[in-house]
Amino acid sequence: MSCKVAFIGLGVMGYPMAGYISKAGHNVTVYNRTTSKADKWLTEYKGSKEDTPSNAAKGADFVFTCVGNDYDLAEVTIGADGIYNTIKKGAIHIDNTTASAEIAKKLYQSSKAHGWGFLDAPVSGGQAGAENGTLTVMIGGDQKDYEKAKDVINCYSKKMKLLGKAGNGQLAKMVNQICIGGLVQALSEGINFGLKAGLNMEDVIEVISKGAAQSWQMENRYKTMIDDKFDFGFAVDWMRKDLRIAMDEAKNNGSLLPVTELVDKYYEEVQAMGGKRWDTSSLIKRFRK
Repeated sequence: MSCKVAFIGLGVMGYPMAGYISKAGHNVTVYNRTTSKADKWLTEYKGSKEDTPSNAAKGADFVFTCVGNDYDLAEVTIGADGIYNTIKKGAIHIDNTTASAEIAKKLYQSSKAHGWGFLDAPVSGGQAGAENGTLTVMIGGDQKDYEKAKDVINCYSKKMKLLGKAGNGQLAKMVNQICIGGLVQALSEGINFGLKAGLNMEDVIEVISKGAAQSWQMENRYKTMIDDKFDFGFAVDWMRKDLRIAMDEAKNNGSLLPVTELVDKYYEEVQAMGGKRWDTSSLIKRFRK
């Protein structure tokens, strides 16, 4: 069944995600801070655009947000031109931003107080996952809101799961980023070690990727890491933002993240090398100074 959908934020992730919702037959209205991006989107997909988030949200059954950080999310929700000024009662706000669990809980409470639903639904899979419609979606919120929204979320997802109360989606995304950081550092060390030892690392990875060392990072990034190419999606700047969110949350819940803290410092070194927009596999560049 076709629904009226608003999509706020057409970055490298939101742009194709909104596109998949449109291609599924839904009536999509988009908003982006840079208007030219919305204009370009309309040349590729069916839909319309509005000049503010609040205007885009008017009458929508589902309102998606996919922006940069907590500040941006607050601006497009509770700000002067935010969606919470116009979103209708009974609608569902699905937030795909990677943000703090704290803001997710605040938006949930505000939504419940005013009569609409809220799901924090950060995604994993990077730019390629967004462009292929194969993202993993980690969701926090109420079961009834999830049941209403899951078919629309499924337009851009290969796997989604409700993980409990509001904020749990963001907490799960923190776990995801913690694991990725450690994996990429280990893969960087392993590849560098093998190259220094004179091994043919393509042959080595072919073998070990079928065993216990296997990971998505290994199978999808080892060739570009060996070839010193790092223009494949999720940028170091974004990863550091995500790791800072996780490290702040660790202080709140009393957990220890010694490897994550170290990897964050290594990413800082990569930024200083000019790698702010390199993808996260660029940790290996530290060994090639």
